Amino acid sequence: MAIFKGAGVAIVTPMHEDGTVNYEKMGELVEMQIAGGTDAIIVCGTTGESSTLSHEEHLDVIRYVTEKTAKRIPVIAGTGSNSTETAIYLSTEAEKMGVDGLLLVSPYYNKATQNGLKQHYSKIAASVSLPIILYNVPSRTGCNVLPETVAWLAKNVENIVGVKEASANIEQIAKLMSLAGGQVDLYSGNDAEIVPIMSLGGIGVISVLSNIAPRQTHDITEAFFEGDIKKSCELQLRALDLIEALFCEVNPIPVKKALNLMGMEAGPLRAPLFEMEETNAARLEKAMKEYGLL
Repeated sequence: MAIFKGAGVAIVTPMHEDGTVNYEKMGELVEMQIAGGTDAIIVCGTTGESSTLSHEEHLDVIRYVTEKTAKRIPVIAGTGSNSTETAIYLSTEAEKMGVDGLLLVSPYYNKATQNGLKQHYSKIAASVSLPIILYNVPSRTGCNVLPETVAWLAKNVENIVGVKEASANIEQIAKLMSLAGGQVDLYSGNDAEIVPIMSLGGIGVISVLSNIAPRQTHDITEAFFEGDIKKSCELQLRALDLIEALFCEVNPIPVKKALNLMGMEAGPLRAPLFEMEETNAARLEKAMKEYGLL
């Protein structure tokens, strides 16, 4: 059984002006997502600025979101690292907190071989009993998890059940689904590719867009599940300009700006990420107005 189907939000980590985590706002964002029909919360992923959270902060945010969500929808904790031992530590601690699953990004900077990836993921999976979603985003990690590797892991490691695919390579994703033989849950890792990936057998998206448009993102997947492919496509295409604006600078710079424009007070970013350039911020604001968010 899949951890979730539909639209899961890769939720931001709101900050106070002094750079500390704003737990009160985090709670408000969780409630906004649940009220908006989001199907799962993915906490401490790339969008949650996990790479600049301390280990203590990382685990505290996971704990807070898990308790706040209170099993109303699944919580999936981002616990990946370029260190296998660190990923094991974060994963085992997250399991103790009662999360419903883990999201494990491929090791970044190290650029492991495919055999190394098999060993890395297998060791982490053996340390927990939770279901695991792999995360392939080579544009950020410099490491592409090949279809053969994902298929092997899904078939040989019992609790590796899914993959978030953000390679933007539809041919690669099609090959993965062919090789996996129905043994992997596929999620789009790019908001602009929800419908194309679902047409290949995907069961949803782990979304940045959901931070500001949870109901609309959920509806893209729901219409597809209901067999109204035309409506799903129309909703996908309607969101395209906004999605492009959300990625005109590196994530999560634009989405935090968008939340601040909506009055959600997501706060600043952790360095080395900084505020959007004025021209890009104006483009984002224009796209949000045209989409009906402002």
